[in-house]
Amino acid sequence: MRIEVPREFERLGAVRIYGLQKIYELDAGAEAEMSDQNDAVVRSLPAEALYGVQREMAIVVPVKSERLKLIEGVLVGIPNSCLVIVVSNSPREPVDRFFLEQESIANFCRFTRKQVLIVHQRDPVIGAAFAAAGYPDLLDDTGCVRPGKAEGMMIGTLLARMMGKRTVGFVDSDNYFPGAVNEYIREYAAGFLINGGEHTLVRISWHSKPKIVEQSLYFAKWGRSSRHCNRALNRLLSHHTGFETDIVKTGNAGEHALTLDLAMSIRYAAGYAVEPYHFIDLLEQYGGVFPTEHGDMRRMVRICQIESRNPHLHADKGDDHVAAMIRGSLATIYHSRLCPPSLQEEIDSELRQGGYLQDGETLAPVRTYPSMEHLDLGKFAAGVQALVDRRVGAPPPMALLVP
Repeated sequence: MRIEVPREFERLGAVRIYGLQKIYELDAGAEAEMSDQNDAVVRSLPAEALYGVQREMAIVVPVKSERLKLIEGVLVGIPNSCLVIVVSNSPREPVDRFFLEQESIANFCRFTRKQVLIVHQRDPVIGAAFAAAGYPDLLDDTGCVRPGKAEGMMIGTLLARMMGKRTVGFVDSDNYFPGAVNEYIREYAAGFLINGGEHTLVRISWHSKPKIVEQSLYFAKWGRSSRHCNRALNRLLSHHTGFETDIVKTGNAGEHALTLDLAMSIRYAAGYAVEPYHFIDLLEQYGGVFPTEHGDMRRMVRICQIESRNPHLHADKGDDHVAAMIRGSLATIYHSRLCPPSLQEEIDSELRQGGYLQDGETLAPVRTYPSMEHLDLGKFAAGVQALVDRRVGAPPPMALLVP
């Protein structure tokens, strides 16, 4: 891969946010040279180096009632070297969608010889494992993990940690282009390869989002939710640095990857707030604005933003879905202790003008979860051992790699 070196970055405390990086060549060849490129404008990354990073990566695919062909297409795009973890929140009745997903994935694995770990996030076994590990925050009154994308991502992160992986990436299950999925994961690997370190977050900015306008294909640059979220995050960052910026381009990036050390140490927000809350939590915990347990400003956190080349086409879930995303993402910023009153007023006005808040309504705070760094991973692993041993396409049962 040939990838542009970031031209600029913004820094707040120990958080460094790099500008958008452009891809010049998806495959730079097996023999590409990495040495002596510290001063180069474009870095060449050999295929073997990218594969080496991917072998230490787990890809988590959160699923909820997607078409089986869509899920299969996403799996087709994931490199064989990556561990695949599917966390389903699909209904079990009156039609058992989870059973259908298991059958479809098992058939896929027959032909690809790929290992896929598929679990249902409402499985009582998983809920009991969280309780035994001293992390009841994720559970509802029934003792099961709450439904929601963020909760599924957290399950996937823990499973990746248990399986001895170094990094974890996320891919939405409603992507129509397997080639785009493959590119995202190669770009995750490129971000980790360039930045190194144990505290790196790689986020993908879609090259375009195709839609039909007046019977022609129109390649829009930004989605409706992304426009609102990016603008507010940049305003927040500008307030604390004193310099206006538009550095943030991936506020709502569902396609993102983290080193597992970072994934275990950050907090999470429920619902559609999970992706922008990564920015907010890192700025609150590592930004140096408030005293925190992460007060060492030498512990650099790098946020890498890469622009993909493939267009992104996903299932259209309607205006209500977009409205919920906008409210959830802006609520993370509005209720952050970093948010000044002037920005809160702007957000409130923007939501009312767009019809996302009605008269008498207020923007409710989102549910947040503490970091999982103090969770007893050994007890959690013991609780879900049987689920992991039943992964599709798996060899005989093995001991989990718990640090």
